[in-house]
Amino acid sequence: MKPAAFDYQRVETADEAIAALAECGEDGRILAGGQSLMAILNMRLAQPKRLIDISRSKAMATVDVNESMRIGAAATQASVEWRPDLAREVPLLALAFPHVSHFQIRNRGTVVGSIAHADPAAELPLCLLALEGSVQLRNAKRRRDVRADDFFTGMLSTARGHDEFVESATFPTARPETGYAFDEFSMRHGDFAVCAVAVVADAQRLRIAVGGVADRPVARDYDAALNASALDDALNEFAWSLGARDEPQASATMRRRLVRTLGRRTVEQALSRRSPS
Repeated sequence: MKPAAFDYQRVETADEAIAALAECGEDGRILAGGQSLMAILNMRLAQPKRLIDISRSKAMATVDVNESMRIGAAATQASVEWRPDLAREVPLLALAFPHVSHFQIRNRGTVVGSIAHADPAAELPLCLLALEGSVQLRNAKRRRDVRADDFFTGMLSTARGHDEFVESATFPTARPETGYAFDEFSMRHGDFAVCAVAVVADAQRLRIAVGGVADRPVARDYDAALNASALDDALNEFAWSLGARDEPQASATMRRRLVRTLGRRTVEQALSRRSPS
């Protein structure tokens, strides 16, 4: 299939993108990398009247690092993945990027685009949730910062208003004495995850986030002092709470098993990577 007819507008700044969204309302869609959007357009699951292209904007392709890493709406996944200091800055992203589709997709796809698309099996929304990051939204009247816990609301669904532009996403940088780990299972390398697990472990808390099972990524916090038996019980309860369903690529039983096995392995890896500042 081919997409329904639409108008095309190229913009260079966030202000221009916001003005375009205000003008066309629900009939406008932002085009950044296009790796998720074009497939949806081709299947006519979305039929916007205008595409607002930010892909060539240098102003919106920035990556700024201080106490957090703030990634602009037009920054490609590759531009973040190949940062020389990424493993030191945001180690969880460095661990997750090799699992994100294929390098050709990462060369074009944007970090913010993946987060805004909110596929429950995608790795970058899962990392944002595990790290307790946030999304910065703007419209013509206000700017607001939305925590990842509140941003993802369901299958391909977020808290973004139809006139709001996802200006950036903010990932907290590495903390002292904290270990990070990521793992996933997919049918083939580059496929969407059947189950993915991200873990952040410090001296007081284990934060375990799971993607690919529920209709959105889900995170739980546990006491870092859990013994092996208590961890198994916690992962089993977590697995059942996600409401996994039988699907052609994987049964609910398989997904629950993956939460338990990947969860334990990823927790062990994160704990082993904790180191003093």
